[in-house]
Amino acid sequence: MTTTATGQPLSAGRLGSWIAATVRDGLAVAWRNLIGLRRVPRLLVFSTIQPLVFVLMFRYVFGGVVGPSLPPGVSYVDFLIPGIFVQTAVFGSMNTAIGLATDMQTGLMERFRSLPMARSAVLVGRTTADLARNVFVVTLMTGVGFALGFRIHAGVPAFLGGVLLVLAFGFAMSWIFAVVGMAVGDPETAQAAAFPVLAPLVFASSAFVPTDTMPGWLQAFANHQPVSQTAEAVRVLVLGGPATGDVWQALFWDAGIVAVFAPLGVWLYRRVI
Repeated sequence: MTTTATGQPLSAGRLGSWIAATVRDGLAVAWRNLIGLRRVPRLLVFSTIQPLVFVLMFRYVFGGVVGPSLPPGVSYVDFLIPGIFVQTAVFGSMNTAIGLATDMQTGLMERFRSLPMARSAVLVGRTTADLARNVFVVTLMTGVGFALGFRIHAGVPAFLGGVLLVLAFGFAMSWIFAVVGMAVGDPETAQAAAFPVLAPLVFASSAFVPTDTMPGWLQAFANHQPVSQTAEAVRVLVLGGPATGDVWQALFWDAGIVAVFAPLGVWLYRRVI
């Protein structure tokens, strides 16, 4: 039987009202976090500068080296931009850890705990707000990609499906860093702790280069980790080709990450607050 945050059992008649209240609480916290972005626009500005630097650096510094290793007819910019989308979502999820750690350090979490609200609302609100921020950043990166020569080869519906896949992956990764943020408890440590998780996933992947250019021992990791699986799925949706297998693998990663880290995050929230 479903129970409330206080442990009281819910009858079937009250379950719908409880779900509606939980969603409402989560959206309220998400809106509070989005207002924070509006009042501190520098955070959004610097969140967009980083992927812009990556696009320009890889496009013009490494493109001449990586380009010849790509399949015939595939330009490096078309190969790169789907990987940049995924990299942007992954690096953006670090803000979840920093934001939650900041709220813990300032005592805001204790205030939330004293309110009659769902325990999951703080985490859902934070991850949802970061999802909304990812929508803006991915939209911006799409415009930059088109300016640099990126083109859609498999049609607009497939491309939009790839964008949704990127957003789903960013949302899933936010739950990992929600756990990191609450585990460490302060924003400086959260930022430092996030990078050792991010770096191997992003740079030892197919986001920027084909994995067959890597040493054999590294290929085994690069080919079977979520960043590569998502990047390949998005790339196939953009460039064309049979995408079903890649898309399902990416979705399985998303579902698995949320299934593990969302309950873990709620459990940790109950323990640390």
